[in-house]
Amino acid sequence: MSILLGFSNDEPQQNIQDMKSQFIRFAFQLYLVIMGGMSAYAQDIIDLNSAEPYKKVFVDTDNFGLSYLDVLEAAYPKIKEDSIKFSVLNDLAYYWHTRDLEKALSFTKIGLDLTRKKMDLLWEGRFQITEAAIFLRMEKLDTAFAILQDARLKVRKEDLAFLNTQAGYVFERKGDLVRAADYALESKRLAEELGDLKGIALAYSDLANLFWKHSKFDQGLEYGLQSLAVFEKRGLNDMDYDFAMYVVGNNLLGLKKYKEALAYYKRSIAIGERYGFYNNLSDAYISLIDLYTFMDQYEDAEKAGIEALKYARLLNNSFLLMRSWLAIGKLELFQGKYITAIESLKECIEIAGPDFGDKYYLSQAFGLLGKAYVGNHNYKGGTESFTVYDSLRNQIFTEASDHRISLLQTEFDIAQKENTIQGMEVQIKKQNSQKTLISIIAGLLLLLLAVLYVTFQKDKGKNILLERQNKEKEFLLKEIHHRVKNNLGIVSSLLDLQASEMKDPAAIQAIEESRNRVYSMSMIHQKLYQGKNLSSIEMRDYFINLSKHIIDSFGAHELIEFDYELDEVEMDVDSAIPLGLIVNELLTNSFKHAFPNSKQGIIKIVLQELEKKRFLLEIIDNGIGIDDSDKNNDKNNGFGSLLIDLLVKQLDGSMTIFNEFGTRVSMEFEMSSKEARISV
Repeated sequence: MSILLGFSNDEPQQNIQDMKSQFIRFAFQLYLVIMGGMSAYAQDIIDLNSAEPYKKVFVDTDNFGLSYLDVLEAAYPKIKEDSIKFSVLNDLAYYWHTRDLEKALSFTKIGLDLTRKKMDLLWEGRFQITEAAIFLRMEKLDTAFAILQDARLKVRKEDLAFLNTQAGYVFERKGDLVRAADYALESKRLAEELGDLKGIALAYSDLANLFWKHSKFDQGLEYGLQSLAVFEKRGLNDMDYDFAMYVVGNNLLGLKKYKEALAYYKRSIAIGERYGFYNNLSDAYISLIDLYTFMDQYEDAEKAGIEALKYARLLNNSFLLMRSWLAIGKLELFQGKYITAIESLKECIEIAGPDFGDKYYLSQAFGLLGKAYVGNHNYKGGTESFTVYDSLRNQIFTEASDHRISLLQTEFDIAQKENTIQGMEVQIKKQNSQKTLISIIAGLLLLLLAVLYVTFQKDKGKNILLERQNKEKEFLLKEIHHRVKNNLGIVSSLLDLQASEMKDPAAIQAIEESRNRVYSMSMIHQKLYQGKNLSSIEMRDYFINLSKHIIDSFGAHELIEFDYELDEVEMDVDSAIPLGLIVNELLTNSFKHAFPNSKQGIIKIVLQELEKKRFLLEIIDNGIGIDDSDKNNDKNNGFGSLLIDLLVKQLDGSMTIFNEFGTRVSMEFEMSSKEARISV
């Protein structure tokens, strides 16, 4: 045992004691947290020191959990003001009837005793409505109706919609669907007159349920959805909203919209579990048995049956127990388990007893029992069951009942048509308003178009003038570049003449280098006036032409070969000229020094974009290289080297010289967005 618990053999008792102490501390802390939460939650409902001491449950707030009945039970004896005490006590009684009918009835009797002592007829009548709702759940239908009739003389008009709802339930359970419908309609009329949203929603929910029992599922669904819409305007998840979810699910089930029905049942169950509405939970699980049965999900249906019986037994409600066994019997019948289906359906009928008021469900039980008997080849039992079934159905769905439901359906259709007509009238008004608005907008648009046309004509004249001026300026710029190129050509020719008069080789070489520099600049102006773009030069083509000119000037076609790795980059004049001069100087140096004694070689020119706006220029030859001892020799820092240094600084660049199987001169420089762009 010590090994299993992870204790050492030396101190097992000490570890057990520590473990017990830790558990006690944890339990005490948990108790404090729970009690603190309940205390805060209780104060959220009952605060006797505030101007509104009671936030009425499911009217002013639904922000609570399962323990709200405990809060009400603890609070009501401390309340001094009668009206608030009666309100709390009545809510306590009414909502206990969703969990424990006997306890609910005991609180109702307390309330009736108090109100009779105080001779408060209004609150006595309200407690009687609650008492009738409890007796209704206990299947004491006649007693419930008699109490409601007595309460009718005591309560106010605003209480009558709820009273009529309970009376309608009595006759629905008795199978008198005509009177049930009458009470539902009267509740609807009163609630609409008083603007009572909950009363309206309840009436719609009751009508949806009646249509469902008559298998008028489309109309039942419409009324059910209207009920939910009104409930949702209130923004409270109470027991009746929960029931409306269940009724909508039933009508969807009747329409064989199983997935949609399942969603509503699950929402109903979620509300029921949050607040402890055992009656609604049992209702929803009973319908889930049918739903899963029709979907051939028998295992899920059996689980739903267990839940339905659990909540019916918790509530100790024979009506829900009877219906749970009815749904379980139907499930077993669908599975072909005729013997167990017979047992379940007999259990259902036995729970109902001879005085069971709800002939609708009792007729279903006998109908299914007849099918189970026939499936088990007991034709006598089947005939007897079907006879009872027919008798009960004839009592429920009478000619008067069908007529009343037809009238309800007619009223529903008329209301739908009136809504449609009203909608069409609203639509027509909207369309007329839209037409007027469109006419106004059209007039404004015409006026705007006229203004735009006049403006366009004026702008057109201005554009023509601007275009003409631009062409003139373009012509002038090209002419300027042409003349600059010609003037540089003249300078180059003058340098040639000057060189022809000289005898000193060094002087002739200096003039030749200067002529190449002039030519590198004249080529730029030539490209500017010959190209489409007057502000930039494409450098790839420019470097190729420049290198060919230099090789011509040295007459080294058979000795030197060029290799180009050039991106298509465009640069403006201010950048292109210094770059051209740098390349001219570097190529000239390679021709002069890299290949002595007519040695053959390769010169590579590289221009690449390293990253946005940053470029790399390299001149690489495979000649003899530069002696490291000569790099810093002032004798080798002639005019060409000084010129290169100045031009690199002009471009805010940096230059590095490498001896790698020849000479590699690498220069990095950065351009602003207006100075360089990659050509497409």
